[in-house]
Amino acid sequence: MNQSVMQLSHRSKLAIVGAVMLGLFLSALDQTVVGTALPTIVTDLGGNSLYVWVVTSYLLTSTITVPIYGKLSDLFGRKRILIVGIGLFLVGSALSGLSQNMAQLIFFRGLQGLGAGALFPIALAVIGDLFTPRERGKYQGFFGAVFGVAFLVGPFIGGWITDNINWHWVFYVNLPIGAIALAVIIINLPNHKREGATPSIDYLGALVFTLAVVPILIGLTEKGIASSAGTAYSWLDWRVGGLILLGAILGLVFLFIESRAKEPILPLDLFRDRTYSASQAAIFFMSFAFFIAVIFMPRYYQAVRGISATASGYMLWPLLVGLMGTSIAAGLVIARTGKYKLLLVGSMVTMTVGILLMTQLTDTTGDYPLWIWLFILGIGIGPSMSGYTLVVQNAVPVAKLGVATSTLTFIRQVGGTIGLAIAGTTLSSSIASNLPKDLAKAGVPAALTKHIANGSNSSLTGVGNVAAKLAHVLPPQAHPFIGAIVKSLHQALAQGIASSFWIGLVVAVAAVVATIFLKELTLRTTHHDQPPEPSATDSSPEPAREELVPAP
Repeated sequence: MNQSVMQLSHRSKLAIVGAVMLGLFLSALDQTVVGTALPTIVTDLGGNSLYVWVVTSYLLTSTITVPIYGKLSDLFGRKRILIVGIGLFLVGSALSGLSQNMAQLIFFRGLQGLGAGALFPIALAVIGDLFTPRERGKYQGFFGAVFGVAFLVGPFIGGWITDNINWHWVFYVNLPIGAIALAVIIINLPNHKREGATPSIDYLGALVFTLAVVPILIGLTEKGIASSAGTAYSWLDWRVGGLILLGAILGLVFLFIESRAKEPILPLDLFRDRTYSASQAAIFFMSFAFFIAVIFMPRYYQAVRGISATASGYMLWPLLVGLMGTSIAAGLVIARTGKYKLLLVGSMVTMTVGILLMTQLTDTTGDYPLWIWLFILGIGIGPSMSGYTLVVQNAVPVAKLGVATSTLTFIRQVGGTIGLAIAGTTLSSSIASNLPKDLAKAGVPAALTKHIANGSNSSLTGVGNVAAKLAHVLPPQAHPFIGAIVKSLHQALAQGIASSFWIGLVVAVAAVVATIFLKELTLRTTHHDQPPEPSATDSSPEPAREELVPAP
């Protein structure tokens, strides 16, 4: 461990923790704030057909850069990479606010994502540098709380700024907060790099990794968006399956390159460690299930309950309160006891129970039962927000802490994207299957039932006054049935969302199984670069660690 980090005062360490958490808060807040403002932005700038690319461009750049930033931070130091990341994020924010058309906004959001890709993994790696594994839990636990706060206040901030100032300030608000975080990091955070020869950058690996991930993410995003909009492409469509196949082929090429690279972007040898591999699998499955809840439940509240987009975000408060509370508590428990396996297995089991309850969702489910279900789900998810990061950082060589942490972040984001694509397909299929049955049970004439069932899910199960939309498009003789049709539409959508949770239940069980395979390694209580001591039941030797020294 580099001596400059070890010699920092506790006050300086806390200042750095506050700064990196502030940067992380900006990244998380940006997604929820912009989401609320997007309808107004698109109306102002035009180009409704490009709506989804404002989100997709940010998703692509912030995802593909995560492992690359992690590896570069191991080679050149956290400080330099974090400064680059925050700087790009702030420049992208300023330019996004200045955008005069959709093309500019999409490009500048991509630039913003290039910076955001560094914020989460490098922030967690910085905590790994500042504190011993035994100490990290109580600090990393607050990172889950940061996400919870961002989800809670983001819709309100975005809506208020858009309504009372203008949408440009949705992006400008990042600038003063980010500048504070940047200043604290520049002043307080020392930099370090690995001892020895000049680091070798895996340019070819980084290029092929980007070429592989981009088509996969675009294909999955197209599938998820199209499915949830009711205009699903087939998995065999070139816009979905074709792009995913191309990405998979390039992914195999990337793995071959990495197996021979001197300094691979993704060190494959880390996956030989059971604890590392099990943690990556568990976080993939957990994110798969979690994203279903945070994406589809707001749609349930908007389309079935008829509340606003902003209010629908607040209806997730039980999930977020449970998540924040157990994320912090789990970190404190791990720091106090030095144990994590039982806690993480228990949290995944609790998450599974919460998802099982969510499969019972209907259009008539009351607020109180649903709040209890969401709270249980949040309790289960909370410990995973910091727990698996702590496990991974304790299991790998210190010289690879950055790339190990960033790989976990990458797997988390990809798991969520895949989850949305598959769950979106399930939702669309369920609506197509259940809507005709619900309409028939409601006494809607067969001819009218066929006409409605062949319509677009995006218009019939969308937000807004569906009854008014139906009155506008249906002939006068169908108007007496509008009430029954709306009721059937709400039932079908609720059933579809419940069906997506059955997919989530399967992967939640997989997350439990993966977590069971974790080794209970003793958490180190010093900064020394030695492997963690195995517990009494796990005596497998760990690989040697590389030493870090201050940069000149």
